[in-house]
Amino acid sequence: MTRDLSTIVKAYDVRGLVPQELDADVARALGAAFARFADAPRIVLARDMRESGAALSAAFAEGVTREGVDVLDVGLGSTDLLYYAAGVLDLPGAMFTASHNPAQYNGIKLCLSGARPVGQDTGLRQVREDAERALAGVLPDADGPRGTVEQRDVLADYAARLRSLVPGLDGMRPLRVVVDAGNGMAGHTVPAVLEGLPLELTAMYFELDGSFPHHDANPLDPTTTVDLVAEVRRTGADLGLAFDGDADRCFVVDERGQVVDPSALTALIAVRELARRPGSVVVHNVITSAVVPEVVRASGGTPVRVRVGHSFIKAEMARTGAVFGGEHSGHFYFADFWNADSGMLAALHTLAALGGSSGTLSQLLAPYTRYAASGEINSEVDDVPATIDRLRATYAGLEQDELDGLTVRSPEGWWFNVRPSNTEPLLRLNVEAPDDDTVARVRDEVLALVRAVQFRP
Repeated sequence: MTRDLSTIVKAYDVRGLVPQELDADVARALGAAFARFADAPRIVLARDMRESGAALSAAFAEGVTREGVDVLDVGLGSTDLLYYAAGVLDLPGAMFTASHNPAQYNGIKLCLSGARPVGQDTGLRQVREDAERALAGVLPDADGPRGTVEQRDVLADYAARLRSLVPGLDGMRPLRVVVDAGNGMAGHTVPAVLEGLPLELTAMYFELDGSFPHHDANPLDPTTTVDLVAEVRRTGADLGLAFDGDADRCFVVDERGQVVDPSALTALIAVRELARRPGSVVVHNVITSAVVPEVVRASGGTPVRVRVGHSFIKAEMARTGAVFGGEHSGHFYFADFWNADSGMLAALHTLAALGGSSGTLSQLLAPYTRYAASGEINSEVDDVPATIDRLRATYAGLEQDELDGLTVRSPEGWWFNVRPSNTEPLLRLNVEAPDDDTVARVRDEVLALVRAVQFRP
């Protein structure tokens, strides 16, 4: 009987409960399938601190080597450390992580040589189907010699590479920084990356612990940054940094204890990257603040807007030769880092920019904080297409586009986007406007339509 892996092989990665959905047999089959798909002599492998990671990655490596393909195991690392290894060594890679998911989950992020992403339409479906056949006993074991497994530590090289990509670290003024690693992989990578910089570091939850004893490793959830905010205020730090479990996303807290809008960071880093490569393209998604394209144009660059999701950002960066890409979810992508995302690179840019200024972080970011926003609001709906049709008809007199869901823009300066979830009967709403009152008005009107409540405009 064929085992159905469609519940754990998502649009961009593998994610499931251990061992109910993802166990050693599944990992072994996925390893063999990926080795056949990648068609390379060697595959690089890394894992985060989750308790199931060592056994699952070992099983995956067994599947790879059964196909006669060698494994380079770089051990514990962040997802961007895996991207570094796949990029600098020009090898396919597999990262064992469930990112910000709770402790009982694990998963696999796959990439091809040069850190090129693997999603459903670029090979992940084929890998899943091949693994299902292997689990059903349809595919025989590969003939020929087995591959080998080599262990290598690339942390110091990764850290040096990141520092080499960020101008302004040399000569920056001393800063007081609080870092909340959330018991995730930033506790492993931050000391190596920040070594030698003029920083007074307060380390929070640097102990690697996949049970996440202090808080979930998801900085998008406001409850997970409460401790960081309090510590920044208590110590009078210049800024705070928070990372998710696999440290590919970075969130920043300013000296007042305010969480910085990721769109403001996108704008700040875009200006810095455009200074290095004038006239370049900067990619951003549909829910990024309008400040991003405004700042990119003012800095001589070309903004390009794409759908939400790392595969769309990376594909558009490759197509246009973009220097940088940013998402409102805290993912930041760099051309000089194989178009891959790195929370640590974003953190270094923030430190360098602040360290090269004479003011506070809130003052530095003030030019990039022009609008009020609702944040993302989810609504469960019975009929997503009909709900979007209702919104389209209601706002027929305004500018609209359907690049990702439905975006409506008003001459008054506000806009909203509704887009469906890929996995649930949900609509996700984001509203931006010149002021809080307008945000509240538009938000309430749109939610009334989405939730089929009568209202008077």
